[in-house]
Amino acid sequence: MHMSDALLSPATGIFFWTGSLAAIAYSAKKLRENMDDKVVPLMGVLGAFIFAAQMINFTIPGTGSSGHLGGGMILAIILGPYPAFIAIASVLVMQSLFFADGGILALGCNIWNLGVYPCFVAYPLVYRPIVRGSGDVRRIAAASILSVIAGLQLGAFSVVVQTFLSGKIEIFFSTFVALMLPIHLAIGLVEGFITAGVINYVRNIRPELLAGTSASRHLAAGFSVKKVFFIFLFAALLTGGMLSWFASTNPDGLEWSIEKIYGAPELPGQEHGIALVLKKIQEKTAFLPDYNFKTGENKPDSCKSGKGESRWPNTEAGRSAAGILGSAMVLCLIFLIGFGIRLSRKNKKTEKTDGNGIR
Repeated sequence: MHMSDALLSPATGIFFWTGSLAAIAYSAKKLRENMDDKVVPLMGVLGAFIFAAQMINFTIPGTGSSGHLGGGMILAIILGPYPAFIAIASVLVMQSLFFADGGILALGCNIWNLGVYPCFVAYPLVYRPIVRGSGDVRRIAAASILSVIAGLQLGAFSVVVQTFLSGKIEIFFSTFVALMLPIHLAIGLVEGFITAGVINYVRNIRPELLAGTSASRHLAAGFSVKKVFFIFLFAALLTGGMLSWFASTNPDGLEWSIEKIYGAPELPGQEHGIALVLKKIQEKTAFLPDYNFKTGENKPDSCKSGKGESRWPNTEAGRSAAGILGSAMVLCLIFLIGFGIRLSRKNKKTEKTDGNGIR
């Protein structure tokens, strides 16, 4: 459900950039005030896992469409909403800048749609009231499925609204809604079951991670995150390095919906103004566009067969490189963010101590 810049006007893109930056700043502030340092490695490795998992599109039978894991609910349930939002935003920034997955102008919208709704709406208003601190497998499964569906439906509807606000008359509002919500309901069901499986697995190996229902995770002094860290690190490398070969070649729910209305999976890009400037920036920063090595302008895409059709499985070295390197980059970025938050917190404490005249 990553939006391209072609779907947005500069005004709409900038508006949601502002909203997403405000949400990031608020989340960072909350973490600075009240964060367990042991959560940072979990943020990093779970962000890396979500990056790799988003590379795998799964087919929606009978539609000709596909979907992929959003991951916001997995992050929110394990980490709490504020660390989860920082983690999913980090994933989306890396995808946009270095892998050309989602436009730079659209990055604010993508962070909003894939981060705000699961972390700050579906998690507190759907998941937590259903689970109520219980470790019951069935309750967790039901809460996971319903919260994922709620978050994804809100995100899908938000895409429609953002496109409408951008004045894209080629995409009819009512038709777009009628296509986007049902296809993302199907995608949400699949993601919901995957989320339930992941959360119940974490519950089995480290129930302490899911014991609290507060907005911030506070782990016991003797609690070790090593086991969970290395399990998800292995999962991220395996998923990005190998399992990503088997991603569906069908268009995702957004592209499928646009193609049903417009006749092509994307609208033509804007050839002037800020959108063109950002497109040129992305062309320079994206060293593995579409999760593969760059190809010459006259060469077929590396995941295409000689007849121009998508090859499956896509056993390309470039795709494996993108999965592994991208996961590592997300991990490093979140560690840097965590280090910055800890440093800011220490400086604030030092200033407060000095201000009270205590040395």
